[in-house]
Amino acid sequence: MGLLDLFRRKKKEEKIPENTEKEPSLTELEQICQNNREVYEALYNTMFLDPRKVDVSLKEAVEKAKTFEKAKDLLRAKMWYEIAGGLAIYKGDVKKVKEYFSKCEKISGKKYPILNNAEEAVAKAQEYYKKYLVS
Repeated sequence: MGLLDLFRRKKKEEKIPENTEKEPSLTELEQICQNNREVYEALYNTMFLDPRKVDVSLKEAVEKAKTFEKAKDLLRAKMWYEIAGGLAIYKGDVKKVKEYFSKCEKISGKKYPILNNAEEAVAKAQEYYKKYLVS
């Protein structure tokens, strides 16, 4: 052992935890839609996890969407139709979900997977709301 070795810091051995692999935890929505990835993806960008925090009513959102659509402000119209669609999911109104997201699709050209299976998606959303939104 040389003189310099006395003054060198000893390298700390890195401890590697034996069980480093964790199971990825599923969100509540993923748990409810566990058997149907398509429904999960349909709801992922369309439903509100807590729609009670949205400060507008379904009626107001639709009125604003129509106003912006008439004014040819399609970006804002799409946004308000998406809000209306999200609130319709919360209400469990499949007909209105289809109506509002169809409007979004028409305005933006973007595909909305919820339109492929709105009935099942709304049913899963309702299951989520009953389980996780205790009133």
